[in-house]
Amino acid sequence: MALGNHSTIIDFLLLGLPAGHHTQALLFVLFLVIYLLTLSGNLLMIMVIRANFHLHTPMYFFLSHLSFLDLCYSSVTVPKMLENLLSEKKTISVENCLTQAFFVLDFGGTELCLLAVMAYDRYAAVCYPLIYGQMMSNQLCVRLVWASWVLAFLDALINTLLALNLDFCETQVIPNFSCEIPSLFPLSCSSSSANFAVLLCSALLHAFGTFLLVFFSYARIVSTILSISSTTGRRKAFSTCSSHLTAVSLFYGSGFLRYLMPTSGSPWEVIFSLQYSVFTPLVNPFVYSLKNKEVKVALKNKLQKI
Repeated sequence: MALGNHSTIIDFLLLGLPAGHHTQALLFVLFLVIYLLTLSGNLLMIMVIRANFHLHTPMYFFLSHLSFLDLCYSSVTVPKMLENLLSEKKTISVENCLTQAFFVLDFGGTELCLLAVMAYDRYAAVCYPLIYGQMMSNQLCVRLVWASWVLAFLDALINTLLALNLDFCETQVIPNFSCEIPSLFPLSCSSSSANFAVLLCSALLHAFGTFLLVFFSYARIVSTILSISSTTGRRKAFSTCSSHLTAVSLFYGSGFLRYLMPTSGSPWEVIFSLQYSVFTPLVNPFVYSLKNKEVKVALKNKLQKI
């Protein structure tokens, strides 16, 4: 990947985190603890759902896949970040950078779709409780999960293949802790306008498409909840959705801001990336377990057996 008389870049520098040795040592311990908690929390959530027959419902089927996604998402970015916090070089090859960018976009896109599917599931449960089992059959649930994976894979593949045509031959510093497609555009000495246009279109179609599904699902859910005369009934109906609303807010908010804002090397880009790729996978299992009575009971029984 060379252009004119420029020298070809074979490595990037990931310099999104503070550079002081003491600060990096503290950050290493912090993110190592976060990563271990993320792994244990999501693995425990998957095990609890698989081991308890009464949790074999569409909502928990999707939740187990969300936990698996969070494991994957966190494992794409955090191990390399931990390695760089202990290393003086803090480099990543162009090939590995593009690979990481692909999986960040792939897993992130899958999570967007899955959160939208979970919103539709809550809409069916709250608005049509009598035919919920018919609306959310096992076959439909499996197809929706597969569709989420396939759509995100195609989106990530298209954007990554286009990024392969970029010429990286000038600055090699990425002001972030991981590689993401938007971070590569300022590093290219060839035109990235087509790449940006495709990423913007895919973000609008993928992100806003799933967001609209979430929005309209919850608009109907709120309308249905307000029509319930019993205060206890309202509280029970809302409690089934509060955990999912928290997950949606954490992921969509930071993801939208990161991918739709111009790439400028701002510290906010690092903060948003940390939010959806590090902190959200950590928080999700705790949010769903702490706000869900069925999960808390199943988790308590599992821990007592251990």
